[in-house]
Amino acid sequence: MRDEVDELIEAWARERGDLDLGPVSVFSRISRLAHHVDRARRQAFTTHGIESWEFDVLAALRRAGEPYELSPGRLLRETLVTSGTMTNRVDRLTVRGLVERHPDPSDRRGVLVRLTPEGKDAVDGAFAALLDAERELLTGLSESDQTELAGLLRRLLVPFAG
Repeated sequence: MRDEVDELIEAWARERGDLDLGPVSVFSRISRLAHHVDRARRQAFTTHGIESWEFDVLAALRRAGEPYELSPGRLLRETLVTSGTMTNRVDRLTVRGLVERHPDPSDRRGVLVRLTPEGKDAVDGAFAALLDAERELLTGLSESDQTELAGLLRRLLVPFAG
């Protein structure tokens, strides 16, 4: 079975046979797959009326468990965005009725961001749709292949965790 990356590698080998093209065979495929995953994510989220960045915030709150709330600082760590970006995102989600701000009972100066019932419905529906789309993308791999691939990708990602 051949794909477009095989053709790309052959062309580079012809032009730059002096280089080890092994990384291209891995990362060009990861890049192309990421494009398909991103498209599936956008479609799943759009179907449920939210954008990718909204899903990231809502999903962080949903994963926190009841009462589905986190401090803005914890949301920053969960979503890897800047403080200014998070403030803007929470403001926009509040206007849409998907989250609310509440005083932090353990810190008089602090606030907690809480998922509303509408936000919970939106993120739950989008997540279920995302899982369906991702399951479809994996249909060419057996369960054991998926487990092996997940393990290999984990080994690549661990050095970046922190």
